[in-house]
Amino acid sequence: MRERSEPAPVRDVVLVSGLWVPAAGMAPVAARLRPAGFSPRTFAYYGREPFEANLERLAAFAVRGEASEPPHFVGHSLGGVLVFDMLSERADVAAGRIVLLGAPVRGSLAGRRLGRYAAGRWLLGGCAARWEQRTAAWRRRESLGVIAGTLPLGLGRMLGRLPGQNDGVVCVDETSVAGMAAQALLKHAHSSLAFSADVAVHIRRFLLDGRFA
Repeated sequence: MRERSEPAPVRDVVLVSGLWVPAAGMAPVAARLRPAGFSPRTFAYYGREPFEANLERLAAFAVRGEASEPPHFVGHSLGGVLVFDMLSERADVAAGRIVLLGAPVRGSLAGRRLGRYAAGRWLLGGCAARWEQRTAAWRRRESLGVIAGTLPLGLGRMLGRLPGQNDGVVCVDETSVAGMAAQALLKHAHSSLAFSADVAVHIRRFLLDGRFA
């Protein structure tokens, strides 16, 4: 008599999009993770809401998953900053592996430049103060992977030259985290990081193995 096989484990993964991008903007990442056995959930937020309120909402959303294992996290741009800050501040929220895509966790020069204008401050909403320059260190035991783009095409360059390698909005140096497990520099612009099949391969590999290469 054939033995009944155990069902495959559900790999819960929380996806968080960037500022001004609806949660559906992470649909390409979700579609490319499902064949590897992941069950993606997209977190929706409104960027004009207070930053701390979005952190608390993300923490509450993370623990609602039905999988027995802690959720993995993938965040693009401001979504990655939300993931990083929430997990850094909330040790009670369990996590699997984490991947940040073009997330300026050390502050954003383009964001600070945009904040000089009244319309820019309105657009930045509740996250405006988060773009001030700062350090970033990962002190949790879970593996953190950072992906940064190096194709300098984006709206950030319209506000002035961006120093060093950048993706047109975020500088590579702004994404670097002390204590990260791995970093991948890929030739993509900021907006394409969440849509690229190449980036999705790197995300999937890190969530499965804790490494990019």
